Amino acid sequence: MQTWKNPLLLISGIGVSNLGNWIYFVAINLLILDLTGSPAAVAGLFIIRPLAVLVTNTWSGSLIDRMNNRHLMIITDVVRGILIGCIPFINSLWGIYVLMFIVNIAGSLFGPSSTTYMTKLVPPEKRKRFNSIFSFTSSGAFLVGPSISGLLIMYTSIDVCIFINAISFIVCALIIYYLPNVDNQTEGKRERITLAHVSQDWKSVLHFSKTAGYFSFIYLLFQIATLIGFALDSQEATFIKGVIGLTERDYGLLLSIAGGAYLAGSSAATLVANKISLRMFIGLGMILTAGGYFVFYSSSTLFLAAVGFIIFGVFSAFANTGYMTFFQNNVPINMMGRFSSTTNLIQAIIQIVFTLMLGFLAEILSLQFICLVFSGISIVISIVLCIFVYRPAKIHYYELSEVSKA
Repeated sequence: MQTWKNPLLLISGIGVSNLGNWIYFVAINLLILDLTGSPAAVAGLFIIRPLAVLVTNTWSGSLIDRMNNRHLMIITDVVRGILIGCIPFINSLWGIYVLMFIVNIAGSLFGPSSTTYMTKLVPPEKRKRFNSIFSFTSSGAFLVGPSISGLLIMYTSIDVCIFINAISFIVCALIIYYLPNVDNQTEGKRERITLAHVSQDWKSVLHFSKTAGYFSFIYLLFQIATLIGFALDSQEATFIKGVIGLTERDYGLLLSIAGGAYLAGSSAATLVANKISLRMFIGLGMILTAGGYFVFYSSSTLFLAAVGFIIFGVFSAFANTGYMTFFQNNVPINMMGRFSSTTNLIQAIIQIVFTLMLGFLAEILSLQFICLVFSGISIVISIVLCIFVYRPAKIHYYELSEVSKA
């Protein structure tokens, strides 16, 4: 159990900030709505993160791979905590947008940094179980956070929820402070990041993508299927209310069901992490995740919609755990930050394109038909993914013994 002390400490720190994020998510939407009375202003919140990624991720990977990851995680958490703590004192919509933009820039640094740190901290033989436990805490935050936020808003105020999120980032920073420094080799070797460094780093990522052709292909298929899912998520509320004819209360119930299903899936993934192959986590997990979307958008009743959410929730936990383990085992640690930042930039662009495309087609055609087409495409991509994952000649990408040798 002693070997799990630091990994569990890391999970608890990030888990606290994730819980704070979900408490804050409900509160910031209500704050903007109260401030402006405009649904469009609330929708603007969902554009800020992709914009921050587009601005940041051209250079952030170069910074992440050259800085001490633990120090960078602490700095970004403290910055996010301070800035979010300032939001209740601002009465300007654009002032809040600017603060949130900076917060999301810090978040785009924290994400790849934490992935790199996790990979260095957790040995290969423990990664699958670690990722399943991490997924469990994330789903728990998703399930519990909005409920806590609702109670806090009911009995206190929106500002209290925002302050709690600010405190959660500071707590996360304190917990990370007590984790070991796995980047000792970078001390005393700081170098100023220049355009030449950024350009060279992009070339390095491109070179790695070409030389690791099989990994890149699997990564691409997984991300495309996932990004189609993100686009489908944008039409979720419209479909539930406009096509099925359910109420906002029913929508809240379905979200709770999805959160509970993801929590159950994460628990199951944790229990069977050492008994089920990584290939099954990725391949079958992704097919059933896409299948959950198809069932949901095929539904005409609350029951069938709930079945789709349950299928999606349970098996997306398996798919995400498998993907993260596959990623950690096959991307060199010394370029993980650059690879994550570069691909996140591309993913943000694709996500915006897919979301706008689906929304535009849904305006001129049937929403249900377009969503079923997108879900069907995701299923086909997932089946192709599963076929290539199970190619016998590529088993060394998934077997722990081969990963350890590498």
